[in-house]
Amino acid sequence: MDQSNLKPPAGAKHKKKRVGCGDGSGHGTFSTRGCKGQKSRSGRDLRPGFEGGQLPLIKRLPWKRGFTKVNRIEYSIVNVGDLRLFDANSEVGIESLLENGLIKNVSHPIKILGTGELDRPLTVKANKFSASAKGKIESAGGNFSVCWICSAAAP
Repeated sequence: MDQSNLKPPAGAKHKKKRVGCGDGSGHGTFSTRGCKGQKSRSGRDLRPGFEGGQLPLIKRLPWKRGFTKVNRIEYSIVNVGDLRLFDANSEVGIESLLENGLIKNVSHPIKILGTGELDRPLTVKANKFSASAKGKIESAGGNFSVCWICSAAAP
């Protein structure tokens, strides 16, 4: 076997579309360009995004403002002041937060924020903590631990 005998498999090669070669080409009088109009003429040079005179998308966008991040992580928010529901020296995790109604969705990761005051030592497990929440938990005599297993939607 040598390279001169190699052929592509059947159906892999297609004949080139012969446009503008008369009625016998199989593409008719107008050569796949339709009838009249700007896009049927020779020498047409339309910029990318041309929409035939309609106000193009690039000019319609300035009043369609905003941006939605595709991979945004939605957190369940719990404030430090809400943790006063728990007894002193207890462990606060996803189950206890769910039982007490502080979070509603188990699939979202949990973030503890520093709004409110904490007057008892607690062991808090969550996905994220704000700096003020860390300070308030430690100043109350408790401790915190960051765990990504706390929710099903851990990134």
